[in-house]
Amino acid sequence: MRLLCLLTLLAVSARAELKLPAIFGDNMVLQQKQANPVWGWDAPGTEVTVTFAGQTKTAKADDKGKWTVKLDAVPANAKPATIMIKGSSAKELKNVLVGEVWICSGQSNMGFNLGSTWDADLDIAQAKDAQLRLISVPQVGTQEIQDDFKGQWEECTPAVAAQFTAVGYHFGRVLREMLGVPVGLIDNAWGGSSCEAWVKRDVLEKDARFAATIARWKQQEATFTKEAFDKQVADHKTKMEAWAKARMEAVKAGKMFTAQAPRPPQNPMTGQHRPGNLYAGVLHPTIGYGIKGVIWYQGESNAGRAKEYRDLFPFMIEHWRKEWKQGDFPFYWVQLADYKAYQTEPVESDWAELREAQTLTMKKLPHTGQCVITDLGEANDIHPKNKRDVAERLARWALVNDYGQKLVYRSPELKDAKFEGGKALITFDYAPLGLRTVDTDEVKGFAICGEDRKWVWAKAEIIGGSKRGTNQISVSATGVAKPVAVRYAWADNPVCNVYSAEGLPVTPFRTDDFPMITDPANPNSAEAQAAKQAEAKKNAFNKLFIEKKKAGKK
Repeated sequence: MRLLCLLTLLAVSARAELKLPAIFGDNMVLQQKQANPVWGWDAPGTEVTVTFAGQTKTAKADDKGKWTVKLDAVPANAKPATIMIKGSSAKELKNVLVGEVWICSGQSNMGFNLGSTWDADLDIAQAKDAQLRLISVPQVGTQEIQDDFKGQWEECTPAVAAQFTAVGYHFGRVLREMLGVPVGLIDNAWGGSSCEAWVKRDVLEKDARFAATIARWKQQEATFTKEAFDKQVADHKTKMEAWAKARMEAVKAGKMFTAQAPRPPQNPMTGQHRPGNLYAGVLHPTIGYGIKGVIWYQGESNAGRAKEYRDLFPFMIEHWRKEWKQGDFPFYWVQLADYKAYQTEPVESDWAELREAQTLTMKKLPHTGQCVITDLGEANDIHPKNKRDVAERLARWALVNDYGQKLVYRSPELKDAKFEGGKALITFDYAPLGLRTVDTDEVKGFAICGEDRKWVWAKAEIIGGSKRGTNQISVSATGVAKPVAVRYAWADNPVCNVYSAEGLPVTPFRTDDFPMITDPANPNSAEAQAAKQAEAKKNAFNKLFIEKKKAGKK
């Protein structure tokens, strides 16, 4: 018996090995001027020591093998250093720098790589910076909490930068140039991802505000079967074969072939929309790593539920901050760009409502900010290729609020609206040098309505002139004797041209609180209409079933 126990202990010892998650490795960047956690796994009870920059920290692996130490804060250091970690075995992390670390997150416009942007050839050719370090987290959608991922820190080279998030790269590039310290960027963006996927599932389920979204998913989960999905995959394969054959025949015949390849089916259970999936599979492996803050570009996938996003987006930010246990770290996002067809008349817009939800988040949470890009989008492409200007507007927020630079960083925002004498006088914050127009002296983008709530395009004038006037705009319209509300840039793809004198576009706004089209309680909302149609279809089916049943009895 004693021999068996000894052999077992020897076997366990032989298997014991110090393990680190991918977020800790060669070429990594530690956040300067704050204590940084370092963690990993080893045999339970094993004492682990971590040595770095003249300090040694010790921890003991718990009953699950997890150990954590916290390194003392150190200043930025561009000289490559080594972290020594010893437990049942030893690991040496080389070429480690200390500087600024930011997470780059969101959906496809954040994931959009540098190689797909305007000026990609020039930007990629310049992307040679050994003090800019990049790491990407792969796309794993799951309800099971993940502690690690497959990836590695790399020095910025043209080849590495070409595949990295363009917004993230340009953001990091600006920080490097302005601060002169190493910068580390963690990219975890997933195209098409929904905000609820980035929040821990059980946390969402406990909040009644998101009950409708959770209920929809529970219904989908209850009806999903692997067999049905496998059939979709098989059907797609058949369609692809037919598409390839038709394409080949067209090529042989010298004819144009414009048909798009059939889109493959997406498994909703492992995708980027299911609540909690991205928290568990993408975010969790990095939670706790020392960071300065987060830049975020997401919202397109939630536009149809913009009313819910008013609560969901700030809820997600607060959730991340609680999980990180690093206080209210900076969180800056990109407001939705201009996209889709122009409207000849003022209309309701779910994208405008989503932008409003983003703006409201700044008023709800500290250390947040947004860059406005209603001038940088493309009507026919949800992925505009100009990412440099987007990133530089984000960088302005960080440079001013987190690094003490004196720059213009915030777009003008609605401060006050007064209605009298058949006009509305709109006053703006964050326009210290006044407002101006671009392209034309005519002010574009304003709509106005009276008590009938019928919106018409308005005549607007910057008080003091269109070249560089004051921070006030007068708005009126023929036929609207007593205006009650004004909107600016309120459309999917607004035609608007008012900027601060320094060059930042005015934030879209509305002065009214009329019912939102993305509010399920609004009888005219898309969701309410869909529910009515579903109910009508159900009633028609039940009526037909009853009629057939009666006919059978006769």
